[in-house]
Amino acid sequence: MTRASLEEREPVTTNGTIAVANLHGQIDGLAVRLSRAGTGKTPGAPLAVAQGAALIDLLNLRGQILGRVADYEQAAELAEGLVRAAPEDGTALLARARTRATLHRFAEAVADLGAAGRSGVDEATLDAERAVVLQALGCYADAMALIRKASERQSSFTTCGALAVLQAERGEVAEADNLFDEARRHYRGTSPFPLAQLDFRRGVMWHREGDLDAASSCYEAARRRVPDYASALGHLAEVELLRGDPSAAVALLRPLAHTSDDPEYVGHLAAALHAGGRVHEAHQWRERAAAGYDELVLRHPEAYADHAADFWLTVGSDAERGLQLALQNLAFRQTARAHALFQRAVLAQNRVAQAAP
Repeated sequence: MTRASLEEREPVTTNGTIAVANLHGQIDGLAVRLSRAGTGKTPGAPLAVAQGAALIDLLNLRGQILGRVADYEQAAELAEGLVRAAPEDGTALLARARTRATLHRFAEAVADLGAAGRSGVDEATLDAERAVVLQALGCYADAMALIRKASERQSSFTTCGALAVLQAERGEVAEADNLFDEARRHYRGTSPFPLAQLDFRRGVMWHREGDLDAASSCYEAARRRVPDYASALGHLAEVELLRGDPSAAVALLRPLAHTSDDPEYVGHLAAALHAGGRVHEAHQWRERAAAGYDELVLRHPEAYADHAADFWLTVGSDAERGLQLALQNLAFRQTARAHALFQRAVLAQNRVAQAAP
């Protein structure tokens, strides 16, 4: 993969900074409209449900782009209220399924999708959502079958993008790279978010393959598209640290540590500061990350046990705690990545035991 392939067809989209500002405005505007509607309309009325579901999707999107756990939690709370108000409304059930999947509550998400289907939500939409869950659980063949089935009623960009990410996770790098290119060629929208997310996922693929130049190129493409894209900035900082430039990593991570409530960026900042010899400051950020992970694992263990385990196995320097969380994560999903994390934790704990007097 070369930078030329990223720029082979460069779609024209809304400026990323403007798009983020518009996203804030859309969320605020919908929240106000729903608040007003709640004073004079039935909470479960179709218009209120539709607006509530739209707000939930926008909150989830902002959470993904800006690294805001609070947005995921607000979306989940709104979805619960929506289903309470309209328990048989397919739109409400679908919105709650998405929030549950975002927080890795997969069994509950699947149950909601089944109920949404019985309430009349079209099968292609449900298949696409089920594919996301199956892919997260490592059931790649089943996920691929559903993506291909849903493709009959979805855009070529959506289908190719979903298949690209799936093949990347399966390790089919050459095929995934071609699919990433194909998805890009099919993009016809004006929002920068889908393309930035596509470039980010491509970068993750090359990052896992150890091709730091290709990964960096993809992360930079996502960053150019949406300058505030937290995941792209955070992973770009990881690349800089691997390249031996902790100062560049710190420059990328420090703003994220203040704007995102995800402790992953705080933990990475601690690691970068430590690598740069700023041990005292690194310790302060490490303590903040530890507290953040402790809170998140209590609230959302399915979604954050793996991230917390990685933190304790690295900058957190607590192999026993890392092993406990890796085992907890393995109980949630039997994926190759979960098994690999558990094996890392076992090896780390063994090294600690061997070093003990």
